Amino acid sequence: MKTLAIILQEARNSKQMVVRSLAQASGIDAALVSKFEKGLRLPTEDNLKALAEALHISFEDLRKIWLVEKVYRILENEDDAKEVLCLAESRVEYLKSKQALVMQGLSEEIKLKLHEIDSLKEAWQSKKPLNATQLQKMKEYFHIAYTFESNRIEGNTLTLQETHLVVNEGITISGKSMREHLEAVNHAEAIDYLEALVQDELDFSPRALSELHYLILKGIDKVNAGKYRTVPVMISGSEHRPPQPYLLDKLMEEYFQHYDAQKKILHPVILAAEMHERLVSIHPFIDGNGRSSRLVMNLILLKHGYTLANLKGDLDSRLKYYKALEAVQVDNNPEVFYHLVADVVKESLSNHLELT
Repeated sequence: MKTLAIILQEARNSKQMVVRSLAQASGIDAALVSKFEKGLRLPTEDNLKALAEALHISFEDLRKIWLVEKVYRILENEDDAKEVLCLAESRVEYLKSKQALVMQGLSEEIKLKLHEIDSLKEAWQSKKPLNATQLQKMKEYFHIAYTFESNRIEGNTLTLQETHLVVNEGITISGKSMREHLEAVNHAEAIDYLEALVQDELDFSPRALSELHYLILKGIDKVNAGKYRTVPVMISGSEHRPPQPYLLDKLMEEYFQHYDAQKKILHPVILAAEMHERLVSIHPFIDGNGRSSRLVMNLILLKHGYTLANLKGDLDSRLKYYKALEAVQVDNNPEVFYHLVADVVKESLSNHLELT
């Protein structure tokens, strides 16, 4: 395969252009064009578009070679480059292949569980409208429990009672960090935002995701709140390697295409699980991916009349959660994760019914 440098040089020569002429036509400094052709520097994507237009060659074809070069430069000094590529290949193929838009058939076990869930949902909806005071008390109870558990998964050490005092009473807990206080308050605000989206009948969208993530990191990381990451990341203790930052725009575009294609086809619980897992796996943010993904899951559930599904943060539950995610990320087997999400949805509906 020819390098990008050779392709650019040959294309310019075939047009009988000198470097200065190409620089003028593309609006790129001549010294930079020269470095691109010598392989001393990679162009930016905007540079690449300008060069493709000036040379009258396919930007898409040029971009593929450019991406190969970027991957090569990232891995050229890594001893385990082949292993990294093998691990990445499986997941990228899963995220970008036809599987991303055409779902595999569900097992009989999952179908049975979904049937039980829908029976519980029907029973829950038959209880409405609830007394306003009763509804408010239930919301307070389940919202605090969800905030506590979701933050607990990520290492927040506030107890359930402390989470209640911070969120509902505005009390500062001695010995706990400011970040932990903000995580509790922010997550509670994010749940309110979810409910506002549902009430206003607004669909899940890139803007909704950005707002959710902004709320999660508000006051904690102003620079990255609501924005995709620009650096590579690793997930401690996981075999899964999230995609490089230059792949994120395309992957997130396909992520929302998947949602639009499947939202009227998939059972809502499976759709919620899918959008949860895919967001965690793409890992588009520098921080807050887990909380954002669980909020997205619950946004979809609430939109379809289900109750908040609360994944627990104790050690055993956390390990089960991570293993279920890895079953998809590493083995491309979503069944375990579907069961996990279905179980917490079923538990949530049962708990809500018990309180009516």
